[in-house]
Amino acid sequence: MLQLLPAIDLLEGRCVRLRQGNYDDSTVFSNDPVEMAMRWKNEGAERLHLVDLDGAKAGRPINTDIVRRIREATGIPCQLGGGIRNEDSIQTALNETGVDRVIIGTKALREPDWFRSMCLKYPNQLALGLDARNSMVATDGWLKDSETSAIELAAGFAGFPIAAVIYTNIANDGMMQGIDAATLADFRKLADMGLPVIASGGVTTMKDIEALHQIACETPNLIGAITGRAIYEGTISVRDTIQFLKNNTQF
Repeated sequence: MLQLLPAIDLLEGRCVRLRQGNYDDSTVFSNDPVEMAMRWKNEGAERLHLVDLDGAKAGRPINTDIVRRIREATGIPCQLGGGIRNEDSIQTALNETGVDRVIIGTKALREPDWFRSMCLKYPNQLALGLDARNSMVATDGWLKDSETSAIELAAGFAGFPIAAVIYTNIANDGMMQGIDAATLADFRKLADMGLPVIASGGVTTMKDIEALHQIACETPNLIGAITGRAIYEGTISVRDTIQFLKNNTQF
């Protein structure tokens, strides 16, 4: 079943959302990320997607204490990304915050052999963060574009014990314009590789949820959908969406 993952992006101790990954275009939705996490849990969320935006920019985890408090308060599984670029950071995230998945993007692009070795060492605990702009992978907290396509990068990790591939189209992220057809096609391509895929970026209305749900019914490898600004601005209800997904396990 497709799982809905509410996103909590942490910047300077607050819960924010960026537009297209732009740090200069952020909206603060709460000064208390722990309280926000409890809201999503109370609406039925069974997993949270946490992003350390300060860490993504600094290249090392920054908001470890807040992440730990979110995990302890909610008691539900959480996945964490942002600034995790070496094994020490992996261990810090897994051992000191209580999250069960760590998301790695920049380092996986730059050192794919290292990422493969880490997947083998920490099976099903590492997720590949595929953040793309114009289908090309973006790095360093979305601040830089690479010359590697998202699909090409993901193909290099097929067959390895990856917890998930989290694919975000930056052009859609935070824009409240929905998921475009090309991105939906990319989700399907990744799932067809046998990779467990979590869709991110542009999940704005129930129309987007229904489109993802249809793909998930056709390929069980599309396992989740992350949504952020939409649930904060009310165009998607966490409670209603989770109920819809539970009531419609297949078309």
